[in-house]
Amino acid sequence: DGRRVHVIERDLMEPNRIVGELLQPGGYLKLVELGLDDCVEEIDAHPVVGYALFKDGKITKTPYPLGNFQANVAGRSFHNGRFIQRMREKAASLPNVRMEEGTVTSLFEENGIVKGVHYKTKDGQEHKSYAPLTIVCDGGFSNLRRSLCNPKVDIPSCFVGMALENCQLPVPNHGHVVLTDPSPILFYPISSSEVRCLVDVPAGQKLPSIANGEMAKYLKTKVAPQIPDELRDAFISKVEKGSIRTATNRSMPAAPKTTPGALLLGDAFNMRHPLTGGGMTVALSDVVVLRNLIKPLQDFHDAASLNQYLESFYTLRKPVASTINTLANSAYQVFSASSDEAREVMRQASVDYLGLGGIYTSGAMALLSGLNPSPSSLIFHFLAMAIFGVGRLLLPFPSPKRLWIGAKLIWVSIFLSQNSHQMGTFAFYKILIDKN
Repeated sequence: DGRRVHVIERDLMEPNRIVGELLQPGGYLKLVELGLDDCVEEIDAHPVVGYALFKDGKITKTPYPLGNFQANVAGRSFHNGRFIQRMREKAASLPNVRMEEGTVTSLFEENGIVKGVHYKTKDGQEHKSYAPLTIVCDGGFSNLRRSLCNPKVDIPSCFVGMALENCQLPVPNHGHVVLTDPSPILFYPISSSEVRCLVDVPAGQKLPSIANGEMAKYLKTKVAPQIPDELRDAFISKVEKGSIRTATNRSMPAAPKTTPGALLLGDAFNMRHPLTGGGMTVALSDVVVLRNLIKPLQDFHDAASLNQYLESFYTLRKPVASTINTLANSAYQVFSASSDEAREVMRQASVDYLGLGGIYTSGAMALLSGLNPSPSSLIFHFLAMAIFGVGRLLLPFPSPKRLWIGAKLIWVSIFLSQNSHQMGTFAFYKILIDKN
């Protein structure tokens, strides 16, 4: 929009991460809105057109509903660092953007209004950068968020990651979710020659040590036997080479403290379990909402007026963000193994429901892909999945045990639906009330 922007990055070298590598189609459409869709070009990115679910030796294919979109619209999977560098290059190419390497140490205020940041450059020099609007987006490990929100960070699990080589995915151009014990394993392409593997280890389970060989033993004896045959040899070969990394998964609801002159974005502000790959879609959607919201403002120096716009941002983002967040956290719970028979029934029912085809598959995948992040649609599919599961339990003859399991299924679905309603649908009503 032609505004002068000072970008302060702690490290401008290419990041090397094992997460943030899958962009859902809904996130790709946000890139298009921002004029950044070329950032997934020339980085050996792969189109992703759906998911393949593996359970008990069976494969369930769940395509994205892309029929009404142009041929280039799909998900993308890639090396996260390459994508980040392309966006940095795009930003740095603009004459109104100043990009600098430095570490922000704190925000500074005048009369209760954030006026900018203190930061240090690599040579140790301390500087101040003044701005009428400071956007803090320093990631999941943010050290600035406490002054702008009330963070309640949960750690549901860890990912154990590696890049498999010399193998082909069973279903090309699909993300693969293998439902194993204790929790899911993800596979997706990140280049022409590499497949990312992420093994989830739940928080209640001690993470085996890489240094003393416990991790390699765990992966070869516990995990490898549950992996599809096509990927097992490449998986074991990578484990034996010792190229294993870990990443902590975090979940944090958005709990902003209205602070004149400043705003949080990205994982610094809001996180969900990364199982569904929704993080970048939420972040990019937030950027589009913010860009459209403040576009009419000619001058950001009127702090009171700017603050009113920023307060609206928190309401306008909720329908998309809460839907994707609720789905991600719920999917992780449903797809994880459990000794509770009702949860195991729901796990199988969810896979079979996604394989029904028609509006059931397309509607659920429209939610997961970010193409239709609608709270009302999420509630519908939660309840439809529960009814589907209960119906199978009670046929042909209901028994007391099956009735009890069915009641538990309905209870869980109502809880998830209420959570979705409170987080998302309420936002629609609030928008209407505010406008009236």
